[in-house]
Amino acid sequence: MKRTPTAEEREREAKKLRLLEELEDTWLPYLTPKDDEFYQQWQLKYPKLVLREAGSVPKELHKEVQEAFGALHKHGCLFRDLVRIQGKDLLTPVSRILIGNPGCTYKYLNTRLFTVPWPVKGSAINYHEAEIAAACQTFLKLNEFLRIETIQAWEELVAKDRANIDVVPVCIGPDFPRVGLGSFDGQDEVDIRNRSAYNVTLLNFMDPQKMPYLKEEPYFGMGKMAVSWHHDENLVDRSAVAVYSYSCEGPEEESEDDPQLEGRDPDTWHVGFKISWDIETPGLAIPLHQGDCYFMLDDLNATHQHCVLAGLPPRFSSTHRVAECSTGTLDYILRRCQLALQNVRGGAGSGDVSLKSLEPAVLKQGEEIHNEVEFEWLRQFWFQGDRYSKCTDWWRQPMAQLEEMWRAMEGVTNAVLLEVRREGVPTGLRNETLTAILGALSTRQSLRREWHTRCQCRTARTLPADQKPECRPYWEKDDPSMPLPFDLTDIVSELRGLLLEAKPEKERRA
Repeated sequence: MKRTPTAEEREREAKKLRLLEELEDTWLPYLTPKDDEFYQQWQLKYPKLVLREAGSVPKELHKEVQEAFGALHKHGCLFRDLVRIQGKDLLTPVSRILIGNPGCTYKYLNTRLFTVPWPVKGSAINYHEAEIAAACQTFLKLNEFLRIETIQAWEELVAKDRANIDVVPVCIGPDFPRVGLGSFDGQDEVDIRNRSAYNVTLLNFMDPQKMPYLKEEPYFGMGKMAVSWHHDENLVDRSAVAVYSYSCEGPEEESEDDPQLEGRDPDTWHVGFKISWDIETPGLAIPLHQGDCYFMLDDLNATHQHCVLAGLPPRFSSTHRVAECSTGTLDYILRRCQLALQNVRGGAGSGDVSLKSLEPAVLKQGEEIHNEVEFEWLRQFWFQGDRYSKCTDWWRQPMAQLEEMWRAMEGVTNAVLLEVRREGVPTGLRNETLTAILGALSTRQSLRREWHTRCQCRTARTLPADQKPECRPYWEKDDPSMPLPFDLTDIVSELRGLLLEAKPEKERRA
């Protein structure tokens, strides 16, 4: 079953098609550092994009970070994600791992990634290898370094704006003089610190030589893309993004762009930037050398799009973000489950379940939470196979707890169904109850079918055993431990029939 694209996805696709139609067979212009107007254009049109050259990062930190990348790669901790794009299940060309605050998640392309926790103060984490533990510690250290650098970059932007001058460089080397935090007012400082408080990093790896096919950049003719044009998703509004880039060539192999070469050097990794849906302003292709960092400040991620343009050598990156976690932490979903189960009198075990309230609003809320924990958490986690156990067992107990609470909610749904089927229930009350729960149950049936199909898709079957999607929770029709079947088709049809019976004859005919 194909997922119906959202209104936002349809609008984005329509904009892309319109832009390609306008271009016909021509390329939009783009600039590289070889072009005389490159830095001027960067200043004028991309002032919230800041590059820190590798020399501005301590050598010891470079060494630790690059060793950490290697350790995670050696232990097989980075995975290509099986994502759904326009109804198709596709493996991303880039392998990834999310590291960050314990219990946080990050969602992109309708895929929820779960953090391998870094060792924040007060946490107890059982890593499966000492090198993995050391790597997570290193990325926490890098996170703190980039947080401070982000505040510094933001301050330079604020100072430039207040002075109404155009002299603060966007590309900053190791000798650029730094100023203190005195440029901020009190509230500004708090706000900027919050928007620089990175809580996760998404690590990426790709070896272009092992990829049989990479998409060509469609608008400017920039060459092969490792990551297509996009905005980073699921971030706190106007928060910064910091990226540490490490391509695996040795220093002796690095060279300046060939001045005779038109456009960007295809052997060197670049990050591309453009103003969203703008065909007038030239794009930028910025070369990324070992250890370079770049920062997207304020609303740049919302007003501009970026892509990653592949070079020849393998490349790692660590992309630090302020993930919007209001509905994406373990604490959040546990509170939601507890809220749903507050309606159970004396617990919801395998026996009869007694509900405190049959108010339609309470029942509707409970069924919506039931769907949320099943499809946003349990199925998302197990669809990614057993990948997280490569690094740590941190998520095992929480997922078992969520599954137990979900199982209790199956009992709650069964109790509601028994109530609407009970003889003597007033027609009006039955009608209100059916109306309250039918939408959630219809969605549940549809999504279960979709997830079950995705777990059996051709691409999923090609994955190694520890990465194969697991359709969980799943049970057979005659499982005595479950009060309701996995397939809710018959139940949804029955409820629709009851609702139709409850309507006046004139309304049924209409």
